[in-house]
Amino acid sequence: MNHVLIVEDDADSARMMAALIGTMGPYTVATAGSLREACLQIELQRPDLVLLDLQLPDGSGMALFDNPEFTVNVQVVLITGHASLDTSIQALRLGAADYLIKPVGAVQLEGILSRFMKPDALQAELSAMTEALEREGHFGALWGRSDAMRRIYDQLARVSGTAATVFITGESGTGKEVVAQTVHDLSRRRHSPFLAVNCGAVSPNLMESEIFGHEKGSFTGAERLHQGFFERAHGGTLFLDEITEMPQELQVKLLRVLESGSFARVGSSESQHADVRVIAATNRRPLDAVASGRLREDLLYRLNVFPVDLPPLRERATDVVLLAQHFLNDIARREGEVKRFAPEALERLGAYRWPGNVRELRNVVQRVYVMTPGPVIGDDWLPRNPPEPEDEPDPEISVKLGTSMAEAERKLILATMQHFDNHKERTAAALGVSLKTLYNRLKSYAEEDEAEAEPSDPEASPR
Repeated sequence: MNHVLIVEDDADSARMMAALIGTMGPYTVATAGSLREACLQIELQRPDLVLLDLQLPDGSGMALFDNPEFTVNVQVVLITGHASLDTSIQALRLGAADYLIKPVGAVQLEGILSRFMKPDALQAELSAMTEALEREGHFGALWGRSDAMRRIYDQLARVSGTAATVFITGESGTGKEVVAQTVHDLSRRRHSPFLAVNCGAVSPNLMESEIFGHEKGSFTGAERLHQGFFERAHGGTLFLDEITEMPQELQVKLLRVLESGSFARVGSSESQHADVRVIAATNRRPLDAVASGRLREDLLYRLNVFPVDLPPLRERATDVVLLAQHFLNDIARREGEVKRFAPEALERLGAYRWPGNVRELRNVVQRVYVMTPGPVIGDDWLPRNPPEPEDEPDPEISVKLGTSMAEAERKLILATMQHFDNHKERTAAALGVSLKTLYNRLKSYAEEDEAEAEPSDPEASPR
């Protein structure tokens, strides 16, 4: 039977939490109102789970981390007044699994207990994944043995078992969603939902409703209550991809959720509790996004508790062949026909610069598998690097003062498409946006051109 120690100087709160835990499963519970009492309780019976208030009458709860008996195979959950940035950083530094926001209720406690897992169980999983990395070349769903990827694996192993917010950066196609999924799969929230939201693919007019939900009748067309992503991800992880595509007014509301742990549906003043771990990502440089007004500075610092910067594929070229073989094997399992790369194909794969990163590599492998009739894949259908320009100046575009941001963006996107001969993956990589965002912009431009081409007055149309 697992033993829980509640270190809380508010005696009423401690008794309430102890009573609630007693109704939630086979736990023994002890309470302590000070550091001294906590040390005595630890000597009497080493706890498996500690709910720790850092503000105690005789000092900071951090002092308990100096006790070797306290830190060995014990899951620690901090108790705090609010989920501030300082609390998140402190929890990460101490290795705390999570934190509870006062006043602590039954739903919060139930969530913590449902995610209870001893640190040595997590460590055993990480050890098994490290062995798989050396043996097969992958760390969970992430493939690669390069030094750059090993550094990423070390970061994920460190942060996954905590409640820290993770901010993933990297070029389009580097695998940010796979990293987010890996963090979730290694966390104590693994048995709860993992929801991925591409902020660039959701209409700005619907984004607030999609993320926070809405009440029936809150706006035209709201015919029933709708649960947003925060509610649907309860107890689990919410991955907000392309966070810089989220409107500024919604960024303010997201910041409030991260700091208070609560939100309200559209059309409601009733507060909802958010038991969700947030992982965000962007293919832009965060400080550039702040400077251009695409990301609030205060939200950046609140998201950037634990940054993970993914390397582009060109900086981990030693992983290209391993990744290509993995994708080829995966396709062969689905299609039922085994194929292999010829030596010249492997050489071409390794020499290419992969502007679209891992996503482009996966698409290329899919294409050559389909286009190759026999069992051996040559280099006929593999991409080639464009010739290096001979002292040619970088192409430029000019924009008149007073041009709208939307028109300037359109001009830049279309000029870049033309420069790269309408190669969408290379265009998206050069612009620092995802393929999805590029497709959305091009579709919007096509619709605008079509609308302008249509006569506004049917009676005036030539017969």
